[in-house]
Amino acid sequence: MAVLLGTAAMIAGCSQEASGPVTVSVIGSPADFSKPLENLPDPGAKLMLEATAQGLVAFDASGEILPALAQRWIVEENGRSYIFRLRRAEWPDGSKVTAGDVTRLLTARIDALRRLDPDGPLDAVEAVVPMTGEVIEIRLSQPRPYLLQMLAQPQMGLLSRQGGTGPYRREKWGKALILTPVDRASNGEEGEEAKAAGWETRILRAERAALAIIRFREGRAEAVLGGRFADLPLLVPAGVDRDAVRVDPVQGLLGFAVTGKGKLLDDDGVRRAINMAIDRSQLPILFPLGGWAITEQIVPAQMDLPRMPTAPDWPGLSLDDRRAAASAVIRRWRSDNGDPPPLRVALPEGPGATSLFALIRHDLGLIGLDAERVGMKADADLRLIDEVAAYDSVLWYLGRVGCARKVHCSQEANAQLHAASLATSAAERMARVAQAEALMQAHNGYIALGAPVRWSLVTRRLTGFMPSPRARHPLNHLFRSTN
Repeated sequence: MAVLLGTAAMIAGCSQEASGPVTVSVIGSPADFSKPLENLPDPGAKLMLEATAQGLVAFDASGEILPALAQRWIVEENGRSYIFRLRRAEWPDGSKVTAGDVTRLLTARIDALRRLDPDGPLDAVEAVVPMTGEVIEIRLSQPRPYLLQMLAQPQMGLLSRQGGTGPYRREKWGKALILTPVDRASNGEEGEEAKAAGWETRILRAERAALAIIRFREGRAEAVLGGRFADLPLLVPAGVDRDAVRVDPVQGLLGFAVTGKGKLLDDDGVRRAINMAIDRSQLPILFPLGGWAITEQIVPAQMDLPRMPTAPDWPGLSLDDRRAAASAVIRRWRSDNGDPPPLRVALPEGPGATSLFALIRHDLGLIGLDAERVGMKADADLRLIDEVAAYDSVLWYLGRVGCARKVHCSQEANAQLHAASLATSAAERMARVAQAEALMQAHNGYIALGAPVRWSLVTRRLTGFMPSPRARHPLNHLFRSTN
């Protein structure tokens, strides 16, 4: 009997439903879990919000929009009215989630995000209105086709003082968290909930990349999420199976925002010289990923522009000619102003970031500029941006490196973006945006390098895991079954 029971257990263990909890490591720090809103866009902060504080809608693993707190919605008035019917849900204290709750929290979140992205999809929101106890409406002054993509962002997750509505509840377990599904079928006794199966439970840790990779290699974690370029060089010496590495086909920004103030960086020629001096052809050698592309442009593709994105005026020059022109600019500046101060370059920790800094310092040194590395929270002249695009519009790219983000910006471009927000037709709006894009590219307030790098480590057990164009891997979509 013992042998038969043991054999049955082994057979059962081959199915995901009978297996134990899924252990996941996220590259980051415990603060990503304890204060997720303050630590966005860190991967751990995003994952914690989408796991415990869902918004009206969410992204699935393939990047498509799914119902979340809203069970369904309709779009009326030619895209100027979005009506959402809320599903039955409870706050952690057991009180019912009402349309009034959602209206209040969503309005506050929209107001906060509009300050950072004043010309994005939320710019046209006139009001969030409770229609009944279970229905809300978002009213727009003009149609915004990317509204649902914006509402699916982790920062749109709704939190009360006690927490969010799921899809998981969190419980601390030493240095880890145990996540249990909120929605459980009744076990037949009124007021009681069925116990979650082992495979439905997640054990979540936020830790350094090196520790997460070793934990995975030793079979103590079934997934590592949140990998970026900074930690990519750790994979080869760790001896991780190449088949376990999954790379997300994302678009977004990987480059340096000019955030320093003063005479040096206020010089248009100096910013252009810095942009020209960097040898981007070395980046694929530092970060050998199939399909990864370098770029000199803010906007990587046409998307919703009425034309192809603007290219800089120097890519046709050889690297030697670019550096010769850049060196002449710095010599002129030094003649007029004396020795330029070192440029403070803000980068994250990690061997990939160290290699990138070495490249930047070398290239800037060739044109007469020195560089020193500083942390991401320190004052900096060049600050790395490494973010996946939140929605599929040129407006995200321009907004992320615009004046509202305290990047060295073109006021003329900013005025065009504001005019675009007030435009009454889609054609006028995108014509204004196109003008802003050309002005921002010429301003050289952002130094593009390439697309962001996002990678994960995954065991074969997680049959539902798939590469995501938005680098989103919901914890309740790790299996192909109905979880």
